Amino acid sequence: MKICRTRHGGRLAVLVGVLVALMSAQHKAQAATRACRIEGIPNELQCGMLKRPLDPARADGPQVEVHYLVVPAMARNKQPDPVLMLAGGPGQSAIGVAPLVMSRLARLNNRRDLVFIDQRGTGKSAPLQCADDSRLPMAESADEAASLRRVEQCREQLQKLPYGDLRFYTTTIAMQDFDAVRAELGAERWNLIGGSYGTRAALEYQRQFPQHVRRTVIDGVAPPDLVLPESLSVDVQAALDAEFKACEGEPACAKRFPQLRQQWTQLLASLPRTVTLRNPLTNEPESFTLTRNQLLRTIRGPLYVPSMTSLVPAAIQAASKGQFEALAGLGGMMSSNKATRLALGMHFSVICAEDFPRMGKGAEALGSDMGRVEAESYDRICRNWPRGEVPAAFYQVPPAQTPVLLLSGGADPVTPPRHAERIAKLLGAKTQHIVVPQAGHGVMSLGCMGEVLYRFIDAKTDATALPQDAACAIKIPRPPAFQPIIRTEVQP
Repeated sequence: MKICRTRHGGRLAVLVGVLVALMSAQHKAQAATRACRIEGIPNELQCGMLKRPLDPARADGPQVEVHYLVVPAMARNKQPDPVLMLAGGPGQSAIGVAPLVMSRLARLNNRRDLVFIDQRGTGKSAPLQCADDSRLPMAESADEAASLRRVEQCREQLQKLPYGDLRFYTTTIAMQDFDAVRAELGAERWNLIGGSYGTRAALEYQRQFPQHVRRTVIDGVAPPDLVLPESLSVDVQAALDAEFKACEGEPACAKRFPQLRQQWTQLLASLPRTVTLRNPLTNEPESFTLTRNQLLRTIRGPLYVPSMTSLVPAAIQAASKGQFEALAGLGGMMSSNKATRLALGMHFSVICAEDFPRMGKGAEALGSDMGRVEAESYDRICRNWPRGEVPAAFYQVPPAQTPVLLLSGGADPVTPPRHAERIAKLLGAKTQHIVVPQAGHGVMSLGCMGEVLYRFIDAKTDATALPQDAACAIKIPRPPAFQPIIRTEVQP
């Protein structure tokens, strides 16, 4: 018997097929996750884990567990393209920072799932954590030779783990893990949001899997060809010099700190020297030798955040008088948040494979004060650190096939606009670079930028996604220098 199919019957079959595919994808996503909760996010979430080969060339070899978190969309009629948040560092746990960024992504979460993946080597995904040395005596913490020995000990301990072959934690391999999670969740495409090192990861994912990217936001662009230990010297120096110049141009600051540059220069020249500070954990006074390198690393921390940078003039002036408490406190603020603590084993596995081999091959001048402080430190560590294979294509940025929004803070000491400007040209016509002149490291954290991100990702077509208006953030002024209160004696 011959079966005849009508035109309407054919359409019905196609519709049924589409519905079955959608239901299958939804069922797969549900089967891949379980209900869970994490501290800092009040609603119920979905947690998942995917096993991946440590070495992509050996599917039957050691495996790593890649853990991920899904924050379900609030609305029932959600959009099919989730938002993937790529963490910074390298070495941050994306799941760990999820509670910190939820407020910025709240509107996107109305109709889109938010996905956070602990990149291999971080969080719960085959963690490569070194011992927490934040509670060490200050003299031991300040000893650079002892610090290097601790890193060597950490490397030896990590290599004994079942997943301890440190060659297989490159960004390229990690982004293959991420695409496997995408497939597991049943998402055809998703939107990428990366900050700091997460921008390098986003660019690498986009290079390998352009067909699975709908929109991309990269904030504080760290290009794949950036030699981080050397670029830090130039960019931190520029941020510090900009703070000196801003103080000189601000009447109140210039009056209160008239010799700021000279005090800084004299302070550097006075080192090494013995200083005594109270341990912030025990409140007991401890003495140790403060070196020039340690002071340079300390000053870098507060330059990340303009509100903290405003405290730098007063801290330098106090240190020039032998009072180092303010500088030490500012330097410690950036490392006090456990949620943003780096998995140093993963950090060095990435930097030593991707940046270290290219050190010393550029013509970029170093910062006058910063010199090779960071480069020398990474050089000592990376000499003995196993290095993964990085494909030549990793260092190339092909034209973007879908819209990309680049964000830069004009006062950023590590990923200033100069890096994003170059990458924007390589990405081509489907890009917009927004510079917020007085922002530091990370523009997404500014109050109104959440709305900008929402408009960009929610736009129905690529043609309407760009350009975006970020005037609300661009007009934010530089915080004025902090003016310490001067105590006066009250006469009886």
